[in-house]
Amino acid sequence: MTSETGVPVEPRMHIIETYFECCGFDHTFLQGGTSVYLWNLSRAFAARGHRVSIVTPANGRLDDLRSRYDVEDLPYEDTYTLPLVLDPQVWRGFPAEAAIELRTTAHRIRLDGVDLYFLSNDHLDRLPTTFYPPYSTKGHDLVFFKPLVFQVDSVRFLRGWFGDERAIVHAHEPYYHYLLPAALRDDPAKLVVSTVQSNMPIAKQVYGPKVQRLLELLDAKVESTAHAQREEGPYPAAVLQYQQLTHLHYTYPPGHVALYELTAEHSDLIDFLSPGQLDFYASFRDTPFAELFERLPIADVVRRNAHKMFVGGCAISDEWLARDPADVDRADVLGGLGLDPALPTFFHNARYAVHHKGQVELVRAVDRVLSEGLAANFVLRCIAGEGIDDPFFHEVARRHAGRLHLEWERVDEQRVFAYAASSDFCLFPSKFEMDTFLIAQGEAMACGAVPIATDQEGMAHFRHAEGPATGTGFAVNRSFAEDDELLTAALADRIREAVTLWSDEPDRYRELSARASAVARAFTWERCAELHLAAFGRLWRGEPTEPPVQLALRHGWFEQLRNTAAEADAVKEAAVAHGAVDVYERHAPLDAEAARRIFGTAWRRADFAACERVVDRAPGQAVPRQDVARLRGRCRVGADGRIVYRLPHAERVELITPSETGADGRALPRVQPLERTAPGEFSGPAPDGPGARLLLTLSSGRVTWDEVHHG
Repeated sequence: MTSETGVPVEPRMHIIETYFECCGFDHTFLQGGTSVYLWNLSRAFAARGHRVSIVTPANGRLDDLRSRYDVEDLPYEDTYTLPLVLDPQVWRGFPAEAAIELRTTAHRIRLDGVDLYFLSNDHLDRLPTTFYPPYSTKGHDLVFFKPLVFQVDSVRFLRGWFGDERAIVHAHEPYYHYLLPAALRDDPAKLVVSTVQSNMPIAKQVYGPKVQRLLELLDAKVESTAHAQREEGPYPAAVLQYQQLTHLHYTYPPGHVALYELTAEHSDLIDFLSPGQLDFYASFRDTPFAELFERLPIADVVRRNAHKMFVGGCAISDEWLARDPADVDRADVLGGLGLDPALPTFFHNARYAVHHKGQVELVRAVDRVLSEGLAANFVLRCIAGEGIDDPFFHEVARRHAGRLHLEWERVDEQRVFAYAASSDFCLFPSKFEMDTFLIAQGEAMACGAVPIATDQEGMAHFRHAEGPATGTGFAVNRSFAEDDELLTAALADRIREAVTLWSDEPDRYRELSARASAVARAFTWERCAELHLAAFGRLWRGEPTEPPVQLALRHGWFEQLRNTAAEADAVKEAAVAHGAVDVYERHAPLDAEAARRIFGTAWRRADFAACERVVDRAPGQAVPRQDVARLRGRCRVGADGRIVYRLPHAERVELITPSETGADGRALPRVQPLERTAPGEFSGPAPDGPGARLLLTLSSGRVTWDEVHHG
């Protein structure tokens, strides 16, 4: 049997989806987007003739399920004691090991060709309304370990119910399945695919003794990796402390293990939702974390397992794509919100997550342009069950009544579709690279809304950051700051540009709108299933995975390349991009032209170490004296005690000074923006102590580090 694209696929595979919440088949159970993803993907697999099972907790909702579905109580009962080794620094007042007595039963619903298995016991049935334990329970209530209980229960159920049946176990989000790959590693019948569902910090860690004890319970012989997770060697405290503000990395005490290491090392494949997400998770390129990431053991884990990585994709629901935007009465929808249907309309739809979704900067930008008198409507949905707690949001909504509609309630999909279909542009200024596919942006684009969105790698598939020939809309630079005036200003600029386009170039606007819709509508669950099944089929047939040559070239993993004659030109170009002078010299002489190319590329990236290597190794005056002077004179601390920093393509320069650890055990640095005194010139007081570093934000959006140079 072959797929529509000619890729061979096994006639029938058994695919077992497992996650902490797989209730996308019923909106009354729905908690998050992963659940919707799982249900749509499972139905697409089943429609293509594969056997599909879903394993998930009942979450105390069996009675609700029985009232709407035919629930079959299975002849399965598993009684055991779960040992939880508790971190004494977190679980103060608790015993060193808590023993939880469990009796787990299993129940099945058959729906749309999918078998859904619900596991139930006293622990899994807690929190029937919210399912997920709130973070506040950590250190206070053992319900915090409900997802971990499910991990153990799911492994035991997979073994007990499915036995020696051959199957692909498709698990989602490492935090919710980090025990599974190791526990099933030695089972020849179970092939494990780990999906990175969100860009959780890649070095996120958990208490090692707890993990080791549970793996022993599951008869998984895995050597502890806790010793390998410390930062290697001395590293600037300013850089380490600043990571807490980026949401990309946190430092853990000794004795902890990295979740991604457990999943990546022991899974057969690693699945990502978009090409950009995979690329981002490979190196954290151009972020404040990239330099530190290369020094951590987890970077070696990524490179060692890169051959397992593939893009299974994500999609927009068939139900959404089946609706026709032309059926929506724009005048009725916008008029009903008190807005003027004759004005260009901007739409935002996301959960209320001010830093993740860039909503503070978004509301500030909207306030700015409307206060200037811009004639436009804004429909902002910031979904929050408890309401929006920031008074600034409500203040701006009151100030611009008749131009801005703000809401936070959950509403039915038909109403959200009506908003999207009545809008001309959609706004998605997500930050910190937390969004990995962003279905909501695709939904709005499918209705013809032209996107204004962050140039995040995880969202690049929507093509809003591409050039005029292929682009779908407008882009703003990525942001890794919690209160980012650069993002606010860029959003305001793009909104003004969009209104001008809509008013003055209607043909060009219609072209972008049609292109945005076409791009978004290509992301179907049929296509997503096709991508997954191609990878699953290769795994099922035992075909070896190909070495990730293009990924290695892009990220400078030169040690993984075979250095064949056929690769030589590509390696040289990659060496130029990465400032790898030694690599370039292995393939060609470092002549004056090559030296200038490498220097210029490194200078634009503010990779000053690479610039210095070129100056040291280049022949004669290959790098002009004025460029060397500009390199070495970019930072000066004068006799007046002030820093003067010059870099033409810098948009922001911040002085990051480390602080002492506080009573709560945390240490947050002091962040002091230098004042822009001229284009590309910044000044401010010099640090009064050692250890400070400079954080640069370039006009390209790249964020990187530099030292404070005296003299």
